[in-house]
Amino acid sequence: MKRFGFVAVMVALGVSLSAQTLKDGKYFAEQDGFGSSGWKSQVVLEVKGGKITAANWNGVSNIAGAADKKAYDKAGKYNMVKFGKAQAEWYQQAEKVEQYLVKTQDYKFNKYSDAEGHTDAISGASIHVKEFFDLAQKAIAAGPVAKGLYAKDGWYYAEQPDFDKDSGWKETVLITVVNGRIVDVVWNGISKDSAKKSKIVESASGNYGMVKFGKAQAEWHEQAAKAEAALINAQDPAKIAVKADGKTDAISGVSIHVGSFLQLATTALKAAK
Repeated sequence: MKRFGFVAVMVALGVSLSAQTLKDGKYFAEQDGFGSSGWKSQVVLEVKGGKITAANWNGVSNIAGAADKKAYDKAGKYNMVKFGKAQAEWYQQAEKVEQYLVKTQDYKFNKYSDAEGHTDAISGASIHVKEFFDLAQKAIAAGPVAKGLYAKDGWYYAEQPDFDKDSGWKETVLITVVNGRIVDVVWNGISKDSAKKSKIVESASGNYGMVKFGKAQAEWHEQAAKAEAALINAQDPAKIAVKADGKTDAISGVSIHVGSFLQLATTALKAAK
């Protein structure tokens, strides 16, 4: 009877008995790869006092010259409203979803109105919200991100000032930092030829053709992914040794020039220090 009375009081006060007390810290999760739209969603959560106090739904892309999704959208490049797909821009709707999570603490959200992940439960959000809540759950399951060496969190972008006179490409880097730690890196490129898509996309579609033309044992995007992983592991571009020709023996399976990539990463990360 005493136990029943306690339960009744808790329910009357609106306290969820199934609520999970979360460990304080910053949490991160991202989708496994770029979607058909060219974007890969990311979610960052901050927990204080056992509760989610901040949420950030963002994304990175394989689109040429794309900064993080919110910056890209705020710059007028995503344009959901312009193309008649929404009454508010993506970043504005994402903020509504973030606010809902902080207010309700319901990261196990399941109030979907269709199989695509829309909901009627969050006012002002007509976008697919399932990916956000899926990533929120994934982030919490992974646990807090260990403290890293950088002072500021965020998305840091840098690109070369000019196109290479021989290749016609200029490289770009976008780095995600959470709790001072590099958690994601996108090494990409922009072509002087406006008919070409990003270097990642051109390589993945077979148009860059490093293997075909006998220049490598793996395509550019495959080697770039290994270089990205090496930077995430090292956390500091200076820790990856580069030879005078811009190549490295420090990353297995990478024969492409990584010197410019690491220089760009260093430039991007200046804003995180």
